[in-house]
Amino acid sequence: MRNAIPTILALALLVACSDGNGTPAATTATDDASQGMEASDRPFAVNEIAVFDEPWAMSFLPDGQHLLVTQKPGQLKLVGLDGRSAEITGVPEVAYGGQGGLGDVVLHPDFSSNGMIYISYAEAGERDTRGAAVARARLVTDAKGGGKLTGLEVIWRQVPKVKGEGHYGHRIAFGPDGYLWISSGERQKFDPAQDMASNLGKVLRLNDDGTIPADNPFAGDGKVASQVWSLGHRNPLGIAFNAKGELWEIEMGPKGGDELNLIERGANYGYPIVSNGNHYDGRPIPDHDTQLQFNAPAISWTPVISPSSLIFYSGDRFPSWKGSAFASGLSSQSLVRIAFDGDKASEAERFNMGERIRAVAQGPDGDLYLLEDGPKGRLLRLAPPSTE
Repeated sequence: MRNAIPTILALALLVACSDGNGTPAATTATDDASQGMEASDRPFAVNEIAVFDEPWAMSFLPDGQHLLVTQKPGQLKLVGLDGRSAEITGVPEVAYGGQGGLGDVVLHPDFSSNGMIYISYAEAGERDTRGAAVARARLVTDAKGGGKLTGLEVIWRQVPKVKGEGHYGHRIAFGPDGYLWISSGERQKFDPAQDMASNLGKVLRLNDDGTIPADNPFAGDGKVASQVWSLGHRNPLGIAFNAKGELWEIEMGPKGGDELNLIERGANYGYPIVSNGNHYDGRPIPDHDTQLQFNAPAISWTPVISPSSLIFYSGDRFPSWKGSAFASGLSSQSLVRIAFDGDKASEAERFNMGERIRAVAQGPDGDLYLLEDGPKGRLLRLAPPSTE
């Protein structure tokens, strides 16, 4: 499936993806888990730290007391766990609108020595087009609690830029081997997820400077194809490595069929040829089990959870959760715990948070941190209940 598939008939109507407004149907999760655990039953206490304007992502600094938080309209904040925050200047102009704006933020593995951070964002193009971009820069803090980005350099862009404001994906992560991984959404255009002349609808593997590793699975097949590690994705909004160094990805399905996938070298995950959901105009999509040449998801959710980020938990504050993954949920307003048995996965618990959750992260202290979605999105700390 390395070449473009025949063009799929364009939808007459593009409606909102499961990122917010999709109507769910049936579920593969257990009934108890899918209902969502209420506040009185949750094994953690929730404390508010700060409030932001459409927060999208966060990343802790090595001191364990501060973190970077992106706001989708285009601001980067340096935030203390005491709730105080200040602006980081030097952020590039973003194409704000729809699902677009400032996106992810991660630290270089050698941040303590080089001060380098990576950000993703939606970037305007010619003739009303847009596409995701990833840039790196040095973070220089100041005595006032803020700082600036210096030497900003764009190291990756979606190809091609297209019209529309959806499905950028643009989650970024560093793997244990030091490579940079980027999730790239298919921008609600369907076919590019199978087109190797495009990096839309793909998971990508790069060196930390944006150059292409010589051992990528499609190295030598053209510059864009050489970036690709896996293809056939829709809107991948979470990528994370487990303790074994395996890469897992979570993505929004169409009308149903959100997916959790174990990402394998050169594998094709089938979208839009197969999916466990259907098109929003009602047209069916064949299920994964009808075409076994495509990698099937470890979990698929219908009703959707609208996953927005993914982490693996390794802390000591919640010992029974070690090795679990957590996905934040938008339309489901939930935090979903995922348990594993080898390469098999299942939803273990679902915590009803009462708001759309944009991101989840593990703090250096082992507590969990959540960002709510929206113009008054809170940064929340989830800690074991006090025994006092």
